[in-house]
Amino acid sequence: MSRIGRMPIAVPQGVEVNIKENEVIIAGPKGELRRSLNPDMAIVYEDNNLVVTRPSDSKTHRSMHGLTRTLLANMVEGVTNGFEKSLEIVGVGYRAEKSGDKLVIRVGYSHPVEVSPLPGVTLAADGPNRIKVSGINKEVVGEMAAKIRAIRKPDAYKGKGIRYAGETVRLKPGKAGKAIGVRE
Repeated sequence: MSRIGRMPIAVPQGVEVNIKENEVIIAGPKGELRRSLNPDMAIVYEDNNLVVTRPSDSKTHRSMHGLTRTLLANMVEGVTNGFEKSLEIVGVGYRAEKSGDKLVIRVGYSHPVEVSPLPGVTLAADGPNRIKVSGINKEVVGEMAAKIRAIRKPDAYKGKGIRYAGETVRLKPGKAGKAIGVRE
């Protein structure tokens, strides 16, 4: 049996769970999330625990078992604590600032780039070099952070660009490093 799928999900106080056929609605202090899940998976809510069971040991049911459990756990975590991704801007003159609900990013282009948040996501500029993306849906927060990072990915030679906080960028040596071993 799946090691992840068989673990029960503890539902904290103040979180409501409503299961209708294959749709699950979870409401908590931060908001409400709803998701349609695979109808083959049996989801049971009993004594403040969510338990997911699968009907057979076929490959598709085994893979859906762990996925369904993880999606439900992320929903419970999102409505109680929320999710947050931090991004760093590295480069001379590169910066971000908040303008209304939009984020204005200047990263070496001839124009500033305006980023509108996806529904359910809030953007914040913590100083000129840090961006925080937060929300209750883990997928949407990750997608928004990836879209911001894609505006100017970290350069492989100098490391300039937008990166996730704590991300290490491996720098290439450049021309001088290539010519050291070659003599004609």
